[in-house]
Amino acid sequence: MLYLADDSPPIEGRSFGAPASVSGEVVFNTGMVGYPEALTDPSYRGQILVLTYPLIGNYGVPDDNIRDEYDLPKYFESNNIHISGLVASSYSWHHSHWAAQKSLSKWLWDNNVPGIYGVDTRALTKKLREHGSILGRLHVVRLFSTIVFYFVFLFHLTHHLLRQTTWQPTEES
Repeated sequence: MLYLADDSPPIEGRSFGAPASVSGEVVFNTGMVGYPEALTDPSYRGQILVLTYPLIGNYGVPDDNIRDEYDLPKYFESNNIHISGLVASSYSWHHSHWAAQKSLSKWLWDNNVPGIYGVDTRALTKKLREHGSILGRLHVVRLFSTIVFYFVFLFHLTHHLLRQTTWQPTEES
């Protein structure tokens, strides 16, 4: 869930990153390629980045140990992810590229960066262009464990109630 400081309604999305809650300035990038470069760009430090390009995650993330002739990361702008959160229109759970070493989801998870998709990033970008940058909070919960806990709780509660209310035959019945 993305909350903006301008009192607009919360923006719902589905998680593909780490279960975390972060705050930052919400900014956008309209680039058509290069999400590994955008996420490692130091100019986005501490910001929640909105990517407007619709295909995110489709080529995975290359090996961060590959260096160029100057001993700099070959496929990244720096050694670390600098964004605090990521917002995308759609996310591809299946990546396919010869240089991919992991998925974007795994990379975000490993770096404790939350990400959501299923957001109308064009409308959000339009809002940011019209009003300037807006402070926001990206809150992603670990839904699977919450659901499992909920079902385990319901199972035990139901089992307990059934033991207390189960009809027992008596001599009169």
